[in-house]
Amino acid sequence: MNKTFLSIFILIASLVSRGQQTVAEIGEANGAVINRNIYGQFVEHLGRCIYDGFYSNGKIRMDIVEAMKRIRIPLLRWPGGCFADNYHWRDGIGPVAKRAKTINIMWEMVPEDNSFGTDEFLRLCQLFGCQPYMAGNMGTGTREELESWVEYCNFQGISDLSVLRSANGHPDPYQVKYWGIGNESWGCGGRVTAETYVARYRTFANYVREYPGSPVARIASGAQDDDYNWTDYLMSHISFRWMQGIGVHYYTDAGGRTEDFATAFSKAQYFISLKSALRMARIIDGHASIMDRYDPVKKVALIIDEWGVVVGDENSRSYFYQQNSLRDALTAASTLNIFNNHWDRVKMANLAQTVNVLQSLVLTSGDSMVLTPTYYVFDLYEAHQNAKWLPLQLSRVPYHKEGADSIPAINGSASLDCNGVIHVSLVNLDPERSLPIRVDFGNRKLSSIHGQILTSQRYTDINTFGGPGKVTNRIFSAFKLEGDTVSVTLPAKSEVMLELTEQ
Repeated sequence: MNKTFLSIFILIASLVSRGQQTVAEIGEANGAVINRNIYGQFVEHLGRCIYDGFYSNGKIRMDIVEAMKRIRIPLLRWPGGCFADNYHWRDGIGPVAKRAKTINIMWEMVPEDNSFGTDEFLRLCQLFGCQPYMAGNMGTGTREELESWVEYCNFQGISDLSVLRSANGHPDPYQVKYWGIGNESWGCGGRVTAETYVARYRTFANYVREYPGSPVARIASGAQDDDYNWTDYLMSHISFRWMQGIGVHYYTDAGGRTEDFATAFSKAQYFISLKSALRMARIIDGHASIMDRYDPVKKVALIIDEWGVVVGDENSRSYFYQQNSLRDALTAASTLNIFNNHWDRVKMANLAQTVNVLQSLVLTSGDSMVLTPTYYVFDLYEAHQNAKWLPLQLSRVPYHKEGADSIPAINGSASLDCNGVIHVSLVNLDPERSLPIRVDFGNRKLSSIHGQILTSQRYTDINTFGGPGKVTNRIFSAFKLEGDTVSVTLPAKSEVMLELTEQ
Protein backbone atom coordinates (compact mmCIF):
# COMPACT_ATOMS: atom_id res chain seq x y z
CA MET A 1 0.00 0.00 0.00
CA ASN A 2 1.62 3.32 -1.06
CA LYS A 3 1.67 6.35 1.24
CA THR A 4 -0.88 8.38 -0.76
CA PHE A 5 -3.43 5.58 -0.74
CA LEU A 6 -2.79 4.94 2.93
CA SER A 7 -3.37 8.62 3.76
CA ILE A 8 -6.68 8.65 1.86
CA PHE A 9 -7.71 5.43 3.58
CA ILE A 10 -6.93 6.85 7.04
CA LEU A 11 -8.87 10.04 6.23
CA ILE A 12 -11.97 8.09 5.16
CA ALA A 13 -11.79 5.88 8.21
CA SER A 14 -11.43 8.96 10.43
CA LEU A 15 -14.48 10.65 8.92
CA VAL A 16 -16.57 7.52 9.33
CA SER A 17 -15.49 7.07 12.93
CA ARG A 18 -16.55 10.68 13.69
CA GLY A 19 -20.02 10.01 12.26
CA GLN A 20 -19.54 11.58 8.82
CA GLN A 21 -22.76 10.93 6.92
CA THR A 22 -22.85 8.50 4.04
CA VAL A 23 -24.68 9.98 1.06
CA ALA A 24 -27.41 8.04 -0.71
CA GLU A 25 -29.05 9.50 -3.82
CA ILE A 26 -32.41 8.29 -5.12
CA GLY A 27 -32.89 8.73 -8.87
CA GLU A 28 -35.99 8.90 -11.04
CA ALA A 29 -38.02 5.91 -12.20
CA ASN A 30 -37.07 4.93 -15.75
CA GLY A 31 -39.80 2.39 -16.44
CA ALA A 32 -37.84 -0.51 -14.94
CA VAL A 33 -39.83 -2.94 -12.80
CA ILE A 34 -38.63 -5.31 -10.08
CA ASN A 35 -40.12 -8.64 -11.09
CA ARG A 36 -42.00 -10.08 -8.11
CA ASN A 37 -40.77 -13.58 -9.02
CA ILE A 38 -37.42 -12.53 -7.54
CA TYR A 39 -39.10 -13.32 -4.21
CA GLY A 40 -39.80 -16.96 -5.12
CA GLN A 41 -39.25 -19.99 -2.90
CA PHE A 42 -38.00 -23.54 -3.38
CA VAL A 43 -39.12 -26.82 -1.79
CA GLU A 44 -37.65 -30.28 -2.23
CA HIS A 45 -38.05 -33.79 -0.84
CA LEU A 46 -35.13 -33.16 1.47
CA GLY A 47 -35.04 -33.55 5.26
CA ARG A 48 -38.23 -32.17 6.84
CA CYS A 49 -39.07 -29.61 4.18
CA ILE A 50 -42.17 -31.41 2.89
CA TYR A 51 -42.95 -34.37 5.12
CA ASP A 52 -43.21 -33.22 8.73
CA GLY A 53 -42.83 -29.72 7.31
CA PHE A 54 -45.65 -28.03 5.45
CA TYR A 55 -47.22 -31.43 4.70
CA SER A 56 -47.97 -33.29 7.91
CA ASN A 57 -50.16 -36.34 8.52
CA GLY A 58 -51.36 -36.26 4.92
CA LYS A 59 -52.48 -32.63 5.09
CA ILE A 60 -51.12 -29.24 4.14
CA ARG A 61 -50.46 -27.14 7.23
CA MET A 62 -52.70 -24.10 7.08
CA ASP A 63 -50.63 -22.11 9.59
CA ILE A 64 -47.75 -22.19 7.10
CA VAL A 65 -50.13 -21.31 4.27
CA GLU A 66 -51.28 -18.21 6.15
CA ALA A 67 -47.67 -17.20 6.86
CA MET A 68 -46.77 -17.46 3.17
CA LYS A 69 -49.86 -15.54 2.09
CA ARG A 70 -48.87 -12.65 4.38
CA ILE A 71 -45.63 -12.13 2.48
CA ARG A 72 -47.23 -12.84 -0.92
CA ILE A 73 -44.75 -15.40 -2.15
CA PRO A 74 -45.10 -15.27 -5.94
CA LEU A 75 -43.57 -18.57 -7.02
CA LEU A 76 -42.71 -22.03 -5.69
CA ARG A 77 -40.18 -24.41 -7.27
CA TRP A 78 -40.56 -28.22 -6.89
CA PRO A 79 -39.69 -31.19 -6.72
CA GLY A 80 -35.99 -30.29 -6.66
CA GLY A 81 -33.17 -29.87 -6.58
CA CYS A 82 -31.24 -33.07 -6.92
CA PHE A 83 -34.41 -35.01 -6.14
CA ALA A 84 -35.95 -33.86 -9.44
CA ASP A 85 -33.71 -35.92 -11.71
CA ASN A 86 -34.77 -39.11 -9.97
CA TYR A 87 -38.45 -38.19 -9.71
CA HIS A 88 -41.06 -39.89 -11.88
CA TRP A 89 -44.26 -37.92 -11.70
CA ARG A 90 -46.63 -40.84 -12.23
CA ASP A 91 -45.42 -42.30 -8.91
CA GLY A 92 -47.13 -39.40 -7.14
CA ILE A 93 -50.67 -39.26 -8.54
CA GLY A 94 -53.90 -41.11 -7.86
CA PRO A 95 -55.12 -42.72 -4.62
CA VAL A 96 -52.38 -42.31 -2.01
CA ALA A 97 -52.65 -45.92 -0.84
CA LYS A 98 -51.89 -47.15 -4.36
CA ARG A 99 -48.94 -44.88 -5.07
CA ALA A 100 -45.48 -46.28 -5.67
CA LYS A 101 -43.22 -46.85 -2.68
CA THR A 102 -39.78 -45.72 -3.73
CA ILE A 103 -36.44 -44.65 -2.25
CA ASN A 104 -35.21 -41.09 -1.96
CA ILE A 105 -31.90 -42.09 -3.47
CA MET A 106 -30.49 -38.56 -3.40
CA TRP A 107 -31.13 -37.77 0.26
CA GLU A 108 -30.25 -40.40 2.85
CA MET A 109 -31.97 -43.31 1.08
CA VAL A 110 -35.12 -42.75 3.14
CA PRO A 111 -38.43 -44.30 2.03
CA GLU A 112 -40.56 -42.11 -0.23
CA ASP A 113 -44.27 -42.98 -0.20
CA ASN A 114 -45.10 -40.31 -2.82
CA SER A 115 -48.07 -39.10 -0.80
CA PHE A 116 -47.06 -35.58 -1.79
CA GLY A 117 -47.10 -35.40 -5.57
CA THR A 118 -48.18 -33.24 -8.47
CA ASP A 119 -51.76 -32.55 -7.41
CA GLU A 120 -50.76 -31.88 -3.80
CA PHE A 121 -48.02 -29.48 -4.89
CA LEU A 122 -50.30 -27.59 -7.24
CA ARG A 123 -52.97 -27.43 -4.55
CA LEU A 124 -50.34 -25.93 -2.24
CA CYS A 125 -49.54 -23.28 -4.85
CA GLN A 126 -53.22 -22.44 -5.15
CA LEU A 127 -53.48 -22.02 -1.38
CA PHE A 128 -50.37 -19.84 -1.33
CA GLY A 129 -51.71 -17.83 -4.26
CA CYS A 130 -48.47 -18.33 -6.16
CA GLN A 131 -47.33 -19.74 -9.49
CA PRO A 132 -45.72 -23.18 -9.69
CA TYR A 133 -42.28 -23.80 -11.18
CA MET A 134 -41.83 -27.50 -12.01
CA ALA A 135 -38.38 -29.03 -12.39
CA GLY A 136 -38.45 -31.76 -15.02
CA ASN A 137 -36.49 -35.00 -14.82
CA MET A 138 -33.80 -35.05 -17.50
CA GLY A 139 -31.44 -37.30 -15.52
CA THR A 140 -33.38 -40.57 -15.30
CA GLY A 141 -36.52 -39.49 -17.15
CA THR A 142 -37.42 -39.46 -20.82
CA ARG A 143 -38.72 -36.74 -23.09
CA GLU A 144 -41.98 -38.69 -23.38
CA GLU A 145 -42.33 -38.60 -19.59
CA LEU A 146 -41.82 -34.84 -19.49
CA GLU A 147 -44.21 -34.33 -22.39
CA SER A 148 -46.94 -36.30 -20.64
CA TRP A 149 -46.41 -34.37 -17.39
CA VAL A 150 -46.94 -31.08 -19.21
CA GLU A 151 -50.07 -32.48 -20.87
CA TYR A 152 -51.41 -33.76 -17.54
CA CYS A 153 -50.99 -30.29 -16.03
CA ASN A 154 -51.97 -28.05 -18.93
CA PHE A 155 -54.23 -29.68 -21.55
CA GLN A 156 -57.83 -28.42 -21.57
CA GLY A 157 -59.37 -30.89 -24.07
CA ILE A 158 -60.14 -34.59 -23.91
CA SER A 159 -57.23 -37.02 -23.70
CA ASP A 160 -56.29 -39.93 -21.49
CA LEU A 161 -54.12 -37.66 -19.36
CA SER A 162 -56.67 -34.86 -18.97
CA VAL A 163 -59.28 -37.47 -18.02
CA LEU A 164 -56.81 -38.89 -15.50
CA ARG A 165 -56.27 -35.42 -14.04
CA SER A 166 -60.01 -34.96 -13.75
CA ALA A 167 -60.35 -38.33 -12.02
CA ASN A 168 -57.70 -37.14 -9.56
CA GLY A 169 -59.86 -34.19 -8.62
CA HIS A 170 -58.92 -31.39 -11.01
CA PRO A 171 -60.95 -31.15 -14.23
CA ASP A 172 -59.50 -27.78 -15.19
CA PRO A 173 -55.90 -27.49 -16.37
CA TYR A 174 -53.38 -26.11 -13.87
CA GLN A 175 -51.77 -23.87 -16.51
CA VAL A 176 -48.22 -24.35 -15.27
CA LYS A 177 -46.05 -21.82 -17.05
CA TYR A 178 -42.52 -22.39 -15.71
CA TRP A 179 -40.75 -25.66 -16.56
CA GLY A 180 -37.16 -26.42 -15.66
CA ILE A 181 -35.46 -28.91 -17.97
CA GLY A 182 -33.03 -30.77 -15.76
CA ASN A 183 -31.35 -29.58 -12.57
CA GLU A 184 -27.65 -29.11 -11.93
CA SER A 185 -26.88 -31.21 -14.97
CA TRP A 186 -23.18 -30.51 -14.41
CA GLY A 187 -23.53 -32.28 -11.03
CA CYS A 188 -26.19 -34.43 -9.40
CA GLY A 189 -28.42 -34.13 -12.48
CA GLY A 190 -26.17 -36.26 -14.66
CA ARG A 191 -22.58 -34.94 -14.42
CA VAL A 192 -22.58 -34.11 -18.12
CA THR A 193 -20.66 -31.56 -20.15
CA ALA A 194 -22.32 -28.44 -21.52
CA GLU A 195 -22.19 -30.00 -24.99
CA THR A 196 -24.05 -33.11 -23.87
CA TYR A 197 -26.58 -31.08 -21.90
CA VAL A 198 -27.38 -28.79 -24.82
CA ALA A 199 -27.92 -31.72 -27.18
CA ARG A 200 -30.37 -33.30 -24.74
CA TYR A 201 -32.00 -29.96 -23.87
CA ARG A 202 -32.92 -29.30 -27.49
CA THR A 203 -34.86 -32.53 -27.65
CA PHE A 204 -36.53 -32.24 -24.24
CA ALA A 205 -37.48 -28.59 -24.76
CA ASN A 206 -39.28 -29.51 -27.98
CA TYR A 207 -41.69 -31.67 -25.97
CA VAL A 208 -42.55 -29.03 -23.37
CA ARG A 209 -45.53 -28.06 -25.48
CA GLU A 210 -47.75 -25.01 -25.33
CA TYR A 211 -51.41 -25.96 -25.12
CA PRO A 212 -54.17 -23.39 -25.79
CA GLY A 213 -54.44 -21.06 -22.81
CA SER A 214 -51.27 -22.45 -21.21
CA PRO A 215 -48.11 -20.67 -22.41
CA VAL A 216 -44.84 -22.10 -21.13
CA ALA A 217 -41.42 -20.73 -20.22
CA ARG A 218 -38.60 -23.25 -20.60
CA ILE A 219 -35.74 -22.84 -18.15
CA ALA A 220 -32.35 -24.42 -18.82
CA SER A 221 -30.15 -25.88 -16.11
CA GLY A 222 -27.50 -23.22 -15.83
CA ALA A 223 -24.14 -22.91 -14.17
CA GLN A 224 -22.83 -23.43 -10.69
CA ASP A 225 -21.47 -20.21 -9.24
CA ASP A 226 -19.13 -18.53 -11.75
CA ASP A 227 -18.87 -21.20 -14.44
CA TYR A 228 -19.21 -18.66 -17.24
CA ASN A 229 -18.19 -21.17 -19.91
CA TRP A 230 -21.39 -23.12 -19.26
CA THR A 231 -23.48 -19.99 -19.79
CA ASP A 232 -21.56 -19.07 -22.93
CA TYR A 233 -22.17 -22.48 -24.47
CA LEU A 234 -25.90 -22.44 -23.70
CA MET A 235 -26.37 -18.94 -25.05
CA SER A 236 -24.47 -19.72 -28.25
CA HIS A 237 -26.05 -23.12 -28.98
CA ILE A 238 -29.73 -22.93 -27.94
CA SER A 239 -32.31 -20.96 -29.89
CA PHE A 240 -34.02 -18.35 -27.72
CA ARG A 241 -37.32 -19.62 -29.07
CA TRP A 242 -36.78 -22.70 -26.92
CA MET A 243 -35.12 -21.15 -23.89
CA GLN A 244 -36.71 -18.37 -21.86
CA GLY A 245 -34.41 -18.58 -18.85
CA ILE A 246 -31.16 -19.96 -17.48
CA GLY A 247 -31.06 -21.09 -13.85
CA VAL A 248 -27.85 -20.37 -11.95
CA HIS A 249 -27.17 -21.76 -8.45
CA TYR A 250 -25.09 -19.98 -5.84
CA TYR A 251 -24.98 -20.67 -2.11
CA THR A 252 -23.39 -18.47 0.53
CA ASP A 253 -20.46 -20.05 2.33
CA ALA A 254 -21.18 -19.62 6.03
CA GLY A 255 -17.48 -19.68 6.88
CA GLY A 256 -17.43 -23.08 8.54
CA ARG A 257 -19.05 -26.51 8.61
CA THR A 258 -19.91 -27.71 12.11
CA GLU A 259 -23.09 -28.97 13.68
CA ASP A 260 -23.70 -25.86 15.78
CA PHE A 261 -22.40 -23.32 13.29
CA ALA A 262 -25.87 -21.91 12.62
CA THR A 263 -25.83 -20.33 16.07
CA ALA A 264 -22.19 -20.43 17.18
CA PHE A 265 -19.90 -18.51 14.86
CA SER A 266 -17.18 -15.94 15.37
CA LYS A 267 -16.95 -12.35 14.19
CA ALA A 268 -14.42 -13.45 11.57
CA GLN A 269 -16.81 -16.12 10.31
CA TYR A 270 -19.64 -13.57 10.29
CA PHE A 271 -17.51 -11.42 7.98
CA ILE A 272 -16.63 -14.37 5.72
CA SER A 273 -20.29 -15.32 5.23
CA LEU A 274 -21.34 -11.76 4.37
CA LYS A 275 -18.45 -11.36 1.95
CA SER A 276 -19.53 -14.61 0.31
CA ALA A 277 -23.11 -13.35 0.05
CA LEU A 278 -22.07 -10.08 -1.60
CA ARG A 279 -20.19 -12.09 -4.23
CA MET A 280 -23.63 -12.71 -5.74
CA ALA A 281 -23.42 -9.32 -7.50
CA ARG A 282 -20.17 -10.24 -9.24
CA ILE A 283 -21.54 -13.62 -10.30
CA ILE A 284 -24.67 -12.05 -11.77
CA ASP A 285 -22.58 -9.43 -13.60
CA GLY A 286 -20.37 -12.16 -15.04
CA HIS A 287 -23.24 -14.23 -16.41
CA ALA A 288 -25.19 -11.15 -17.53
CA SER A 289 -22.25 -9.80 -19.55
CA ILE A 290 -22.09 -13.07 -21.50
CA MET A 291 -25.84 -13.14 -22.01
CA ASP A 292 -25.77 -9.52 -23.21
CA ARG A 293 -23.38 -10.43 -26.03
CA TYR A 294 -25.82 -12.93 -27.48
CA ASP A 295 -29.05 -11.37 -26.26
CA PRO A 296 -28.76 -7.57 -26.01
CA VAL A 297 -32.55 -7.13 -25.83
CA LYS A 298 -32.67 -9.52 -22.85
CA LYS A 299 -35.17 -12.10 -24.06
CA VAL A 300 -33.59 -14.77 -21.84
CA ALA A 301 -33.93 -14.27 -18.10
CA LEU A 302 -31.18 -14.99 -15.60
CA ILE A 303 -32.81 -17.03 -12.84
CA ILE A 304 -31.12 -17.67 -9.50
CA ASP A 305 -33.31 -20.64 -8.72
CA GLU A 306 -31.27 -21.85 -5.75
CA TRP A 307 -29.64 -19.47 -3.28
CA GLY A 308 -29.18 -19.12 0.46
CA VAL A 309 -26.86 -19.82 3.37
CA VAL A 310 -25.52 -23.36 3.77
CA VAL A 311 -24.47 -24.41 7.26
CA GLY A 312 -23.12 -27.78 8.33
CA ASP A 313 -21.53 -30.73 6.64
CA GLU A 314 -23.35 -32.61 3.87
CA ASN A 315 -23.11 -35.82 5.85
CA SER A 316 -24.71 -34.34 8.97
CA ARG A 317 -28.29 -33.62 9.87
CA SER A 318 -27.51 -29.91 10.05
CA TYR A 319 -27.17 -29.98 6.27
CA PHE A 320 -30.91 -30.50 6.20
CA TYR A 321 -32.15 -28.60 9.24
CA GLN A 322 -30.44 -25.44 10.39
CA GLN A 323 -31.37 -22.60 12.66
CA ASN A 324 -31.63 -19.13 11.22
CA SER A 325 -29.90 -16.14 12.79
CA LEU A 326 -29.78 -12.37 12.35
CA ARG A 327 -26.70 -12.98 10.17
CA ASP A 328 -28.86 -15.00 7.77
CA ALA A 329 -31.46 -12.24 7.68
CA LEU A 330 -28.81 -9.65 6.78
CA THR A 331 -27.52 -12.03 4.11
CA ALA A 332 -31.04 -12.37 2.66
CA ALA A 333 -31.64 -8.61 2.72
CA SER A 334 -28.32 -7.89 1.00
CA THR A 335 -29.00 -10.58 -1.63
CA LEU A 336 -32.48 -9.26 -2.37
CA ASN A 337 -31.01 -5.77 -2.78
CA ILE A 338 -28.62 -7.24 -5.34
CA PHE A 339 -31.48 -8.90 -7.20
CA ASN A 340 -33.57 -5.71 -7.15
CA ASN A 341 -30.66 -3.73 -8.60
CA HIS A 342 -30.18 -6.31 -11.37
CA TRP A 343 -33.84 -6.04 -12.43
CA ASP A 344 -32.94 -5.91 -16.13
CA ARG A 345 -31.62 -9.48 -16.29
CA VAL A 346 -32.68 -11.24 -13.05
CA LYS A 347 -36.38 -12.07 -13.40
CA MET A 348 -36.74 -14.89 -10.89
CA ALA A 349 -35.02 -16.29 -7.80
CA ASN A 350 -35.86 -19.10 -5.39
CA LEU A 351 -34.65 -19.23 -1.80
CA ALA A 352 -33.59 -22.68 -0.59
CA GLN A 353 -35.66 -23.88 1.16
CA THR A 354 -38.99 -22.66 2.51
CA VAL A 355 -39.49 -24.93 5.54
CA ASN A 356 -37.01 -26.64 7.90
CA VAL A 357 -34.14 -26.93 5.39
CA LEU A 358 -31.18 -24.62 4.81
CA GLN A 359 -32.12 -20.92 4.93
CA SER A 360 -35.80 -21.46 5.60
CA LEU A 361 -38.61 -19.05 6.37
CA VAL A 362 -40.35 -21.41 8.77
CA LEU A 363 -39.25 -24.00 11.33
CA THR A 364 -41.64 -26.59 12.71
CA SER A 365 -41.68 -28.94 15.69
CA GLY A 366 -44.78 -31.09 15.94
CA ASP A 367 -47.74 -28.74 15.75
CA SER A 368 -45.63 -25.70 16.60
CA MET A 369 -44.24 -23.25 14.08
CA VAL A 370 -41.76 -20.38 14.34
CA LEU A 371 -40.97 -17.71 11.75
CA THR A 372 -37.26 -17.15 11.17
CA PRO A 373 -35.42 -13.83 10.89
CA THR A 374 -35.23 -14.44 7.13
CA TYR A 375 -39.04 -14.57 7.00
CA TYR A 376 -39.18 -11.06 8.40
CA VAL A 377 -36.86 -9.81 5.65
CA PHE A 378 -39.29 -11.12 3.04
CA ASP A 379 -42.09 -9.48 5.02
CA LEU A 380 -40.34 -6.10 4.70
CA TYR A 381 -39.28 -6.54 1.08
CA GLU A 382 -42.73 -7.60 -0.09
CA ALA A 383 -43.24 -3.91 -0.86
CA HIS A 384 -40.72 -4.12 -3.75
CA GLN A 385 -42.67 -6.77 -5.66
CA ASN A 386 -43.60 -5.48 -9.15
CA ALA A 387 -42.72 -1.93 -8.06
CA LYS A 388 -40.84 0.51 -10.27
CA TRP A 389 -37.13 0.35 -9.60
CA LEU A 390 -35.48 3.56 -8.41
CA PRO A 391 -31.71 3.99 -8.86
CA LEU A 392 -29.93 4.21 -5.50
CA GLN A 393 -26.36 5.50 -5.40
CA LEU A 394 -24.46 4.92 -2.14
CA SER A 395 -21.08 6.30 -1.22
CA ARG A 396 -18.89 3.44 -0.05
CA VAL A 397 -18.23 2.92 3.65
CA PRO A 398 -15.96 -0.04 4.40
CA TYR A 399 -16.56 -2.66 7.06
CA HIS A 400 -13.14 -4.11 7.90
CA LYS A 401 -12.27 -7.55 9.01
CA GLU A 402 -9.20 -7.72 11.23
CA GLY A 403 -6.50 -6.89 8.71
CA ALA A 404 -6.86 -5.23 5.31
CA ASP A 405 -9.87 -7.15 3.97
CA SER A 406 -13.11 -5.19 3.75
CA ILE A 407 -16.61 -5.21 2.28
CA PRO A 408 -19.13 -2.38 1.84
CA ALA A 409 -20.81 -1.79 5.18
CA ILE A 410 -24.02 -0.49 3.61
CA ASN A 411 -26.12 -1.74 0.72
CA GLY A 412 -29.63 -0.96 -0.40
CA SER A 413 -32.34 -0.74 -3.04
CA ALA A 414 -35.36 1.45 -3.67
CA SER A 415 -38.68 1.32 -5.51
CA LEU A 416 -41.90 3.20 -6.21
CA ASP A 417 -45.14 1.24 -5.85
CA CYS A 418 -48.37 1.62 -7.79
CA ASN A 419 -49.77 3.98 -5.12
CA GLY A 420 -46.83 6.35 -5.44
CA VAL A 421 -45.21 5.23 -2.19
CA ILE A 422 -41.41 5.07 -2.12
CA HIS A 423 -39.70 2.20 -0.29
CA VAL A 424 -36.01 2.32 0.54
CA SER A 425 -34.22 -0.74 1.95
CA LEU A 426 -30.93 -0.06 3.73
CA VAL A 427 -28.66 -2.68 5.31
CA ASN A 428 -25.81 -2.02 7.73
CA LEU A 429 -23.57 -5.08 7.88
CA ASP A 430 -21.12 -3.63 10.39
CA PRO A 431 -21.71 -5.53 13.65
CA GLU A 432 -20.46 -2.73 15.91
CA ARG A 433 -20.97 0.73 14.35
CA SER A 434 -24.13 2.72 13.85
CA LEU A 435 -23.80 4.57 10.56
CA PRO A 436 -25.45 7.88 9.67
CA ILE A 437 -26.82 8.30 6.14
CA ARG A 438 -28.25 11.31 4.34
CA VAL A 439 -30.71 10.13 1.68
CA ASP A 440 -31.26 12.68 -1.07
CA PHE A 441 -34.56 12.30 -2.94
CA GLY A 442 -33.81 14.94 -5.57
CA ASN A 443 -36.64 17.42 -6.09
CA ARG A 444 -39.33 15.30 -4.51
CA LYS A 445 -41.42 17.01 -1.84
CA LEU A 446 -41.86 14.41 0.84
CA SER A 447 -44.80 14.66 3.20
CA SER A 448 -44.50 11.65 5.49
CA ILE A 449 -42.10 8.90 6.46
CA HIS A 450 -42.45 5.66 8.40
CA GLY A 451 -39.82 3.10 9.24
CA GLN A 452 -39.35 -0.51 10.29
CA ILE A 453 -36.19 -2.23 11.47
CA LEU A 454 -34.93 -5.78 11.79
CA THR A 455 -32.06 -6.18 14.24
CA SER A 456 -31.10 -7.77 17.55
CA GLN A 457 -28.46 -7.56 20.26
CA ARG A 458 -26.20 -10.23 18.72
CA TYR A 459 -25.76 -11.39 15.16
CA THR A 460 -26.13 -14.98 16.42
CA ASP A 461 -29.62 -14.27 17.82
CA ILE A 462 -32.41 -16.57 16.63
CA ASN A 463 -36.13 -17.13 17.05
CA THR A 464 -37.05 -20.26 19.00
CA PHE A 465 -40.28 -22.07 19.78
CA GLY A 466 -40.01 -20.70 23.31
CA GLY A 467 -39.04 -17.21 22.14
CA PRO A 468 -40.45 -16.64 18.66
CA GLY A 469 -40.23 -12.83 18.69
CA LYS A 470 -36.59 -12.16 19.45
CA VAL A 471 -35.60 -11.19 15.90
CA THR A 472 -38.60 -9.56 14.29
CA ASN A 473 -39.62 -6.33 12.59
CA ARG A 474 -40.19 -3.33 14.83
CA ILE A 475 -41.04 0.35 14.47
CA PHE A 476 -38.03 2.50 13.53
CA SER A 477 -37.86 6.25 14.09
CA ALA A 478 -34.15 7.23 14.04
CA PHE A 479 -34.60 9.55 11.08
CA LYS A 480 -35.28 13.21 10.33
CA LEU A 481 -37.18 14.47 7.29
CA GLU A 482 -36.06 17.83 5.88
CA GLY A 483 -37.59 18.80 2.55
CA ASP A 484 -36.24 16.36 -0.03
CA THR A 485 -33.66 14.71 2.23
CA VAL A 486 -33.85 12.23 5.08
CA SER A 487 -31.13 11.79 7.67
CA VAL A 488 -31.06 8.25 9.03
CA THR A 489 -28.91 6.54 11.61
CA LEU A 490 -28.60 2.84 10.78
CA PRO A 491 -27.92 0.80 13.91
CA ALA A 492 -25.20 -1.82 13.74
CA LYS A 493 -26.15 -5.14 12.06
CA SER A 494 -29.57 -3.97 10.94
CA GLU A 495 -31.95 -3.79 8.03
CA VAL A 496 -34.16 -0.70 7.80
CA MET A 497 -37.13 -0.16 5.50
CA LEU A 498 -38.27 3.43 4.97
CA GLU A 499 -41.69 4.18 3.51
CA LEU A 500 -42.18 7.70 2.15
CA THR A 501 -45.01 9.58 0.48
CA GLU A 502 -44.88 12.78 -1.56
CA GLN A 503 -46.99 15.88 -1.15
